[in-house]
Amino acid sequence: MKALLYKEFKLAMHPLCYLLILVFPLMMLIPSYPLAISFIYVLVAYPLLFLGANKGQQSNDLLFSVLLPVRKKDIVMARVITVLLMQAMTIAMSLIIYPIALYSSYTASQAAEEIVVPGLGFNSYVLLLAFVIIGFAVADLIFFPLYYRNGKSIVLGTLLATLVFVAIIAVTTIILPYIPGLEGINNLNLGIQFGALAGALIIYFLLHWAVYKASSNLLEKVNF
Repeated sequence: MKALLYKEFKLAMHPLCYLLILVFPLMMLIPSYPLAISFIYVLVAYPLLFLGANKGQQSNDLLFSVLLPVRKKDIVMARVITVLLMQAMTIAMSLIIYPIALYSSYTASQAAEEIVVPGLGFNSYVLLLAFVIIGFAVADLIFFPLYYRNGKSIVLGTLLATLVFVAIIAVTTIILPYIPGLEGINNLNLGIQFGALAGALIIYFLLHWAVYKASSNLLEKVNF
């Protein structure tokens, strides 16, 4: 597994993947901009990872991997772990940027009219992360089986996974606070928010285990 992960980060990961992961969370600094939007771009990195920009499918990375003396399920596990680390790095960057964005929003509101973030705002950032984490898990549940059923459905899988992710965060982090009777969701205490985050993490890992099992079974049936 260590050797496969080494291959993932040395051969499969394109430098633009790191750019998408580390730079786009800076969009949180844009005034009056939905906070969850910056998380979409990690999904945009999927084609770069799976195609590899002349290092992935175009140079038969999956075929090369299955010809190695490793189990096919380990190939899938290495790729799942890689994607989980990409998502974790995006969330980590957002956590670093969050206090800066909060301070910037506060100072801007003091200098001008109050700046309002659409949907879930800075007070509900932990709850927002819970919804984003669930969105990641559902997106991967769509993308991975589509890809590993034939090793080719990268564009279709990315498109469907991204659309579903956008729909999830649009409903949960942007529309939800404006539904009559749910206005208070933007001011939940931290205990409730961290409880929701804990539940989201459980769902996240359970769904990714399902992603791993389903994708492994599909890859076993692919005829190269």
